[in-house]
Amino acid sequence: MSDASTTTLSYVTPTPTSPWGTYLAQIEAVEPYLGSLSRWIGTLTRPKRALIVDVPIEMDDGSIAHYEGYRVQHSLSRGPGKGGVRFHPDVTLEEVMALAGWMTVKNAAVNLPFGGAKGGVRVDPKVLSRKELERLTRRYTSEIGLLIGPQRDIPAPDVNTDAQIMAWMMDTYSANVGATTTGVVTGKPLLLGGSLGRVKATGRGVYFVGRELAKRLNVDIKGARVAIQGFGNVGSVTAEMFAEAGAKIVAVQDQYGSVHHPAGLDVAQLTAVARQPGGVTGYRGGESLSPEEFWATDCEFLIPAALEGQLTASRARVVKARVVIEAANGPTTTEADLVLRDRGIVVLPDVIANAGGVTVSYFEWVQDFSSFFWSEGEINQRLDQIMTGAFATIWDTHLQHRVTLRTAAFIIGCTRVLQARAERGLYP
Repeated sequence: MSDASTTTLSYVTPTPTSPWGTYLAQIEAVEPYLGSLSRWIGTLTRPKRALIVDVPIEMDDGSIAHYEGYRVQHSLSRGPGKGGVRFHPDVTLEEVMALAGWMTVKNAAVNLPFGGAKGGVRVDPKVLSRKELERLTRRYTSEIGLLIGPQRDIPAPDVNTDAQIMAWMMDTYSANVGATTTGVVTGKPLLLGGSLGRVKATGRGVYFVGRELAKRLNVDIKGARVAIQGFGNVGSVTAEMFAEAGAKIVAVQDQYGSVHHPAGLDVAQLTAVARQPGGVTGYRGGESLSPEEFWATDCEFLIPAALEGQLTASRARVVKARVVIEAANGPTTTEADLVLRDRGIVVLPDVIANAGGVTVSYFEWVQDFSSFFWSEGEINQRLDQIMTGAFATIWDTHLQHRVTLRTAAFIIGCTRVLQARAERGLYP
C-alpha cells in the first residue's frame, strides 16, 4: 500500500491468513491498476461503519444469556448496504469486516446498485430452541435497527440463517417503525414478499459462471468430474446444477466427513442423506475420505462452498483440479492463491462465482418496491443474463491486463466503487 495509515485499524490486528488480511492483500494486488483512483483506496481498506452489539435473551429455563452481534457497512458509495447475516460460534468482527468488503467488490463487479455490508452473531444456533432462536433474532434486529432499512442496509440469509430468520427480522423491524416494510431484508418466505428462485440462486449462479469459464477453457462439462466442499444450500444446489448438465459429482465434504466415488455420487440421494444427523457420512454409495485426502481428489472442478480460509497453501499444493470455483466467500488464502497460480490452476473468484444470491436478492428488493412479482423462469433468465455478462467483462479484463480472474474482478469492482466515491466527493 502507498500509505500504511490506510490499512491500520486500532480495533483489529489482521494476519496474512485471516479473512481481513486476505481481503487487504487482494486490495493491495489491484492498486497498480487503479490509476488516479488509487488516492481513494483508503475507502476500501477502512469500513465506513462497524457496530458491535450485546444481544441478551431470556432462555427457556429462565436464565439470561448474552451473545455478541455485529453489523458492518463497508461502503455505501454505490447504494445501500447489502449483505447477509450469519449465526456461527466463530463469528468475529474481523471476519464480518472482510465479508462486508467482499460484498462491496461483488456488488460492484456484477454492477448491482448496492454497497457492501455484513452481519453476524457469535452463537451456535443448533443448541437453541426455536423460541430462543426467535428471541435472539428479534433482539439482534432491534439492536442493529439504527443501521438497517430498505434504503440504508438490507440483510439477507447466510450461514445458519434462512427464510424464517428473515421473516422474524422483517417483522421486528416493521413493528419498530410502525409499518410493514418487506424490503428491509431479502431471502424471505414467498408469502412475505420473497422471490421465486432465491433459494437456489447462489448455486445456480455458480453453475452459470462455471459453464462460461468451461467454454473459454475448452472443458466439456458433460462427463467432467466435480468435487464440492460444503454441502449446505449452496453446495447441494451447485451439485444438482452440474449433475443436470452431465457432470459427475465424484466427492463431497461437509462438517461431518467426506464421501467419494469415481463414477459419480447420486446427488438426489446424497442431498437427502446430508440433511440427517451425520451429514454425508450416512451416504452408502461411496467410500470415505480423510479431510485432507478430499483436497487431492482427481477432478476438473474443485468447488469450495463452505467457510472462508479452507483452501490453504498446503492443500493447494495437492489439488488436482483444473479449475477452482469459489462458491464460498474467501475460501482461498492469499498464499494458496499464489500456489494455485504458479501451478496453472484457474481460480474463479468468489466475487463473481457466488454473486447469484445477491443478484436475485436485488430482484426481490425491486419486486418488493413495486409489489409486482416475476415468474421463476423470468428470474432465472435474468440471473443468467447478468452473471454471463459480468463474467464476460471480467474475462476480457483478465486477457487485457494479463492478470488472474480475481485481480480482473477486483479491477472492475474497485474501479466502479472508487469512481462513485470520487464523483460524490467528501462532505463536509
